[in-house]
Amino acid sequence: MNSGNISTSEQKKEFDNLKSDFIFKKIIMFMKRNKSLSIMKYNKKLQKRLNININDYKECSKIEIELKLVDGEYGKFINIPDEDKEYYHIYFDNSNEEIKKCYLEENDEVKMIKIIIDYQVKSLEELFDNCNYIESISFKKFYRNNITYMNYMFSCCSSLKELNLSNFNTKNVTDMNGMFYECSSLKEINLSNFNTDNVTDMSSMFYGCSSLKELNLSNFNTNKVTDMSSMFYGCSLLKELNLSNFNTNKVTDMENMFTGCSDELRNKIKEQNKKIFI
Repeated sequence: MNSGNISTSEQKKEFDNLKSDFIFKKIIMFMKRNKSLSIMKYNKKLQKRLNININDYKECSKIEIELKLVDGEYGKFINIPDEDKEYYHIYFDNSNEEIKKCYLEENDEVKMIKIIIDYQVKSLEELFDNCNYIESISFKKFYRNNITYMNYMFSCCSSLKELNLSNFNTKNVTDMNGMFYECSSLKEINLSNFNTDNVTDMSSMFYGCSSLKELNLSNFNTNKVTDMSSMFYGCSLLKELNLSNFNTNKVTDMENMFTGCSDELRNKIKEQNKKIFI
């Protein structure tokens, strides 16, 4: 057999990929006609014709976020890269009218914002960075698993008091550097559903979260993490921090990991994980 020929198994794999691409394009075509995946979900005839299991394509659905703002504050409430502007849809006060801007002006009396992000966006890096008048962020829908970057996503949200991440999908995220950096008003945060299997960078993740009193990270998989420097820097009120399952075998940098934390907390950490450098 000529070494340049493609084997039967390779041909089948190539065909399956083409078939998947074809199905994906069909789905996107319907979405562009303002027919959502939810419509297709109940259209069994269409699913059968395209040989689609709609549950396999939930990652193509949109991310839906709801923001509540501090009274009397105006300015930027989201950071949208220029190349991705068309994939962000913003609605003020639950209005059906889409707003084509990412900031508030003096005449915008807005208390609530709904943001919908299309499937094309693969990074949420610095999404709310320095948006310090957001009081509450809630992720209503988050089916997709194609997001890889969440570094500095909520950094310097100094007015943020409520953060609902119960629907969050972090399955393929690799970078959580500075994710909650200087969220100084955040008193609690539930990360029990976080999947950190692929994360390599957790440096400065909770840096300056000076109002946090307890944090349970017992579900975190840190097998691939190499950088934990300044991870809990300045968490001065933190009394309970569960790191009992932390694997630090691949970590090369733990500098200032607990700087600014109480001696009481540092002693507890030593008991939980002898490998963590205090």
